[in-house]
Amino acid sequence: MRVLLQRVNQARVEVEGRTIGEIGRGLLLLVGIHGRDSDAEIAWMAQKVAALRIFEDDDGKMNRSGRDVGADVLAVSQFTLYGNVAKGNRPSFIDAAGPEMAEPLFGRFVEALKGYFERVETGRFGADMQVHLVNDGPVTIWLERGAARAEGG
Repeated sequence: MRVLLQRVNQARVEVEGRTIGEIGRGLLLLVGIHGRDSDAEIAWMAQKVAALRIFEDDDGKMNRSGRDVGADVLAVSQFTLYGNVAKGNRPSFIDAAGPEMAEPLFGRFVEALKGYFERVETGRFGADMQVHLVNDGPVTIWLERGAARAEGG
């Protein structure tokens, strides 16, 4: 499982010109599911996102988690995080889970996040989405867990 986490002042996702998910200060998560991911990766990633200390404390140090500051979360499924460009110039997505596996795992990830955060919004799985954000910092963190990491890929 891969998550590209961005600390944002605001973010929203649109489908067909309509906003379907929107947050204020919080975390935008672009989420990729590997073909061998399981509920173990989902639980680990949700806990890691909740505990990651990337918000400033009173001294301006990144010492507070999203939970500590009451952050909102916008999670967007993005299979292209598993794009492999080792050969040629056209990405291969062979390592990304197919929709029949990825959609339920993504749904369970969102439910796990709701155990940590009061407000969790999402995009629409499989849709052509437009993601808008105001990055805060910018702070962008790459998180990875699961089969791809163990294989070094």
